[in-house]
Amino acid sequence: MQHFAEKTSFYQWLNSYAIFAFLIFSIIRNLYLHRASDMPGVEKKFIFLQLITACYIAFAHGSNDVANAVGPLSAALNVMKITGTVTGTGTEVPIWVLVMGGLGMVIGMATWGYKVVETIGSKITELTPTRGFSAQFATASVVLLHSYSSLPISTTHTLVGSVIGVGLAGGLAAVDLGVIWRIISSWIATVPIAALTSAIIFVGLEVILL
Repeated sequence: MQHFAEKTSFYQWLNSYAIFAFLIFSIIRNLYLHRASDMPGVEKKFIFLQLITACYIAFAHGSNDVANAVGPLSAALNVMKITGTVTGTGTEVPIWVLVMGGLGMVIGMATWGYKVVETIGSKITELTPTRGFSAQFATASVVLLHSYSSLPISTTHTLVGSVIGVGLAGGLAAVDLGVIWRIISSWIATVPIAALTSAIIFVGLEVILL
């Protein structure tokens, strides 16, 4: 228990996504960009590196957000003894449950995902390949560390924090505070709205079925 508390405390400290991304981009800028004579050429090279970090963040996304999505289903299946077993290290999740979760995320990305892509990619701050690389690397690393510690977090929230961090590396004027405030407001609102909605649905099912 003490070991888990120590790990949790460490990851809570590391959870400063913006600071993490800010530091990564600052290192790249001070050690590499300021010394480069061909800035467009440097940014072009980072496009390839950003493809790698995109795969990295997709892996991290699956390690945490897919688990968030299918966690309640897996737990329900175990409670009903339909499939899977509860072991000393946690719940064994059937492969088909993971496939369903991953497929649902792919469909969501292919349909309405472009709206979030537009907000994160262009409305918070101007993203260059070096800034995008820094934000993605910071996000994926933080999410994976939380997955390792069995702590569910939002990849989207983490990425937004990282994008804000690389934006702040260019000064406060480089970020759109209005967009940031709307995003944070939506985060605050979603928790009570989701809790109330789930409670209403559950009570309604009890009245109808039980």
